Amino acid sequence: MENIKIIIERSDDFFWAYAENVKGITAGGDTVKDVKKSILESIAINKELGNFPKEECELTYRYDIQSFLNYYKGILSNPAMEKITGINQKQIHHYATGLKKPRAAQRKKIEEGLHRLGKELLSIEL
Repeated sequence: MENIKIIIERSDDFFWAYAENVKGITAGGDTVKDVKKSILESIAINKELGNFPKEECELTYRYDIQSFLNYYKGILSNPAMEKITGINQKQIHHYATGLKKPRAAQRKKIEEGLHRLGKELLSIEL
C-alpha cells in the first residue's frame, strides 16, 4: 500500500493541498474539509487516467499550524492545546490566527503533544 503525504496550507483566501511524493495530485477549497474531499477526487481522477496505481493508498496529512488549529478548533480548544503541548493559550491563539508563526521547536512540541494524546486515546477501552 502506497503512502501519499498530503501537505495542507492556508493562503490568504483559501486552503491549498498537494501530494509531496506524487506528481499531479493537487486540490484547493474554502475549508480543510473541502480540500480533503478535493484531494480524494484528484487521486481518483489520476487513477482513472492511469497516472497512479489503482491499488489502495494511505494518506498522511501534514498541516501548517494555522490550518491545523482552525480545522480542529471545535475539538481541541486553546486550553486543551495548552494542556497537551505546554504552550500558553495566548500563543496558541496567535498561531491559529496567523498573527505569529511557530518556530520549529514549537511545531515539534505541538506534534509530540498530539501524538502522546493519540497514543493515550488508542489505549482506552470503554
